[in-house]
Amino acid sequence: MMKSHIEKRKKNKTQSNIDFKIMSLCFAIRDKFKDPMDKIKKADIKSSDYVLDYGCGPGSYSLVAAKVVGPSGKVFAADIHPLAIKKVRKKALKKGLKNIETILTDCNTGLENNSIDVVICFDTLHALGSVMDNNIKEFYRVLKPNAILSVDAHH
Repeated sequence: MMKSHIEKRKKNKTQSNIDFKIMSLCFAIRDKFKDPMDKIKKADIKSSDYVLDYGCGPGSYSLVAAKVVGPSGKVFAADIHPLAIKKVRKKALKKGLKNIETILTDCNTGLENNSIDVVICFDTLHALGSVMDNNIKEFYRVLKPNAILSVDAHH
């Protein structure tokens, strides 16, 4: 299934809704064994940071990052899949997190230049395919000077 997802992304197509739902279930199981907070700590996210979670999926890292940055910080959860955006919004509402904004995009985030302290791109690079260069340019554009790009490409 993952190979199917990668091939669709390389052709600039989103995965099917059923693929996304299965992936979300797998991530929920993963999160029971590997606490998402571990990667947030490694990314050096701090209180008041502005964070872009690029390829946020169902929001495992976005939600944890939102707790860390607190009410004076903000998390932008960006994904190409409409169900990801819907799921993150629903989870944020349920948890009372008001510092998460979702962005439906396949590259351009619409964020201001030099506005982000940390970009997290966890388990996403493999799916970017031919548009990876554009995404890297977008990360560079939105990151503040001396900011952090945290990538985990364990695929």
